[in-house]
Amino acid sequence: MQVVSAIREPLITGTKTLKDVSHDISRQVEGKPTRLWWMAFGVSLALLSWGAYCCWMLLWHGIGVWGLNKTVGWAWDITNFVWWVGIGHAGTLISAILLLFRQRWRMSINRAAEAMTIFAVICAASFPGFHMGRLWLGFYWALPLPNTFGSLWVNFNSPLLWDVFAISTYFTVSLVFWYMGLIPDFAVIRDRAVVQGNKIRALAYNALSFGWQGGAKTWMRYESVALILAGLSTPLVLSVHTIVSFDFATSVIPGWHTTIFPPYFVAGAIFSGFAMVLTLLLVTRKVFKLEQYITVYHIELMNIIIIITGSIVGIAYITELFISWYSRVPYEGYAFYNRVQGPYAWAYWSMMTCNVISPQLFWIKKIRTSIVATFVLSIIVNIGMWFERFVIIVTSIHRDYIPSSWTMFYPTMYDVGQYIFTFGIFFTAFFLFAKFFPVINMAEVKSILKSTSEKK
Repeated sequence: MQVVSAIREPLITGTKTLKDVSHDISRQVEGKPTRLWWMAFGVSLALLSWGAYCCWMLLWHGIGVWGLNKTVGWAWDITNFVWWVGIGHAGTLISAILLLFRQRWRMSINRAAEAMTIFAVICAASFPGFHMGRLWLGFYWALPLPNTFGSLWVNFNSPLLWDVFAISTYFTVSLVFWYMGLIPDFAVIRDRAVVQGNKIRALAYNALSFGWQGGAKTWMRYESVALILAGLSTPLVLSVHTIVSFDFATSVIPGWHTTIFPPYFVAGAIFSGFAMVLTLLLVTRKVFKLEQYITVYHIELMNIIIIITGSIVGIAYITELFISWYSRVPYEGYAFYNRVQGPYAWAYWSMMTCNVISPQLFWIKKIRTSIVATFVLSIIVNIGMWFERFVIIVTSIHRDYIPSSWTMFYPTMYDVGQYIFTFGIFFTAFFLFAKFFPVINMAEVKSILKSTSEKK
């Protein structure tokens, strides 16, 4: 029998058996959707529909319907793009890096976090596509095709092209990693469908599981592939947002041209990603009655990561201010003075409040282990991280080197509509995933059952 530390909280509560795990996690796939699920799904479809109308108007009239102008050529689109890419970071971090470090607490949350990564990256990719003005040609233009295909050879010196390769690679590896983890669980649902006499479900999940039989050799190969994919994904977690930060760092705009951006962006991405994971999991555990699998201990551990990454982000903000003063470059100094005292100061101080002050409340154990407080603070962190991207982008370019071109950016309903559209995509996809796919990795949870659910 494995020895369990007396000071560690159990990862699975309720003295579950292997059969209980299969039943508890498969029941939302096998049963009819609840009323609460239909309500949430209906709201997400409403968001998707209204956002789709705004996107259609955008494609019909062009990006002139956005609030951009000759000075502020990037605003909500790139803000939302960077924000969604950051949201997608926590999924692969939980799956890959924590797997390599043998952290068992990841096993109840990695499936939903991986799904969140996939949907968030899809949302992020839509913004550069729409910004090109011709969505149907956007992905074609980004590919390194010869000029004989009708487009100019892409510019490999452009960080925007680096984004294409970084994000597409990240998405591909994350998608394979996510789907591979689902295969054994699809087989469990298939076997239960056979016992229940549901032939259609059995055929569907048999196809999804590629006929998985679960032999010893199959499991051995499965675990080897999982480790290889984790090894591939780990550097991608660090590289993808580093490359996104190069969009700014390689420019000459005051406030952007700084070497602190890569580590600062990666820490911010993990910070916002974990906040979104918490938001989704707190809803999921309540709706699907999974409190014994996603415990307060899991929530507390994720809150500790938010404290660490939030503190790194706070130090980065202070470092930026110090460097702008220490450099003695007037343009750099004015850029940060304008952030703190300029017309967008409300956005800067909202960012500081949400990202620097609010996570520090998690030092208090009572708040760190409170479901309500965690839910509220996770949303505040996500709002703060959106303001961070807005501050970096809009406040840096709305007052450039030429004072005669200084101007303000005001979003239109189409700016807002496309942002709402991505929320519609994200939540519609997540609710469909939660209904038809097992939201917790049954195979991995069963492997830790005896050593974590039994108290001495």
